[in-house]
Amino acid sequence: MDSRDKHVHLWKSFSFAIAGIKTALWSERNMRIHFFVSLIAIGFSIFFSISKWEWLFVIVAIGGIFSLEMVNTAIERVVDLVTEDYHPLAKQAKDLAAGAVFIYAITAVVIGTIIFLPYFFRWLI
Repeated sequence: MDSRDKHVHLWKSFSFAIAGIKTALWSERNMRIHFFVSLIAIGFSIFFSISKWEWLFVIVAIGGIFSLEMVNTAIERVVDLVTEDYHPLAKQAKDLAAGAVFIYAITAVVIGTIIFLPYFFRWLI
């Protein structure tokens, strides 16, 4: 494979990734909720002029929840592809993936609270 073929392959893989992101945003309600909440967090970050360190935590929280939600969706789709019948292991796989998203979402809320609550109090006073 020459270097031009490698670049074409790289861009093609990026296009697959972008297609996956679009699919998640258009087809998954929770992904749209996370997206909306992330826009609010970014808006507050700009409004309050948070520090670079605080921005890093906000970005990691947003990127993490998007990534985990997409992994959860992928697991759900694969399980549904493998079996339409109820199976306890299929349920566990879906529940575990959903639980991972839930834990991270709680973590993101805690991060947001730690960062933004002091700014809100200073803004109100």
